[in-house]
Parts: sequence; structure tokens; C-alpha cells
Amino acid sequence: MPNILIKVPQGSFSPEQRARLCEEVTKVAVAVEQIGDDPRQQGLCWTLIDEVSAGAWTCGAMDISAQAIPCIVQVKVPDGVLNEAMRSDYVKRLHQAVSQARAAGDQRIIMTSIILDEVKDGLWAANGEIWHLADFIQAAGYRHLQGPA
Repeated sequence: MPNILIKVPQGSFSPEQRARLCEEVTKVAVAVEQIGDDPRQQGLCWTLIDEVSAGAWTCGAMDISAQAIPCIVQVKVPDGVLNEAMRSDYVKRLHQAVSQARAAGDQRIIMTSIILDEVKDGLWAANGEIWHLADFIQAAGYRHLQGPA
């Protein structure tokens, strides 16, 4: 049940590319976090693309928009869902998803800064109620965290 916030410079991706990016990032989250197959479970994966106005994004105080598309991806996930291998897989696959959203023929490199923010148990609320890992497991259907049948 991640919340995924993606910041990119305005105009880096067309509306169609942003839609594809959201779709691909959701696929990555569902696969890596092992979210259940029920559409209601997968609907708990929220993705937001925030475009930062042109000129407001610099790298080393320089506008690099002609050479690169910088992208910040912040993934908020309940603590206890990911292990080290899953974290490594997540960041690689997220970088690939952003790279694949780039327009064909666009020669700019994709630069990602990906932050996995694991929210401590009891510090995440949904619909006005504090949730704990057990609530997330039930709601999202994390296959790797399900108890014995």
C-alpha cells in the first residue's frame, strides 16, 4: 500500500507518458511489495506526479534540462513490508519505469533520486484511523506476509 510521489520538471513527459509512468510504477509496486491480485488491493497503490515549474529545478545550481531529466521518487511504505532484496529490486525497477516513460528519440539521460520511506508502525493513518502492519497486510494482501493457511 504505497504512496508514491514523483517530481519531474514541467513538460518532461507528455500526458500520455505520465499515464504510462503511473501505470508502470504501479506494476512495479504491486510486484515488489507482493500486493494481492484483487483490484481493491491494487487500488491502495497511490501515485502522484508533481511537475515542478521550468527553471525551478537545478542540479549544482545549473539548469540541466537540455541534457537530463531529473526525477525524484519518494515511496512511502509501511515498515515491515520490504526486506533488503526487495528494496534493491524496487529502486532498480522504478528507475527502469521512469526511463521507459521517456519519449522515443529523447536523448536526455534519466537521473533518478529514489527514497524508500518506511513509515514506522502506528504512524500511518487511513480515513482518520491509525493503521498497523496487520491492517496493511489484510488490506493490501501482501502475499509474503500472509500467515499459514
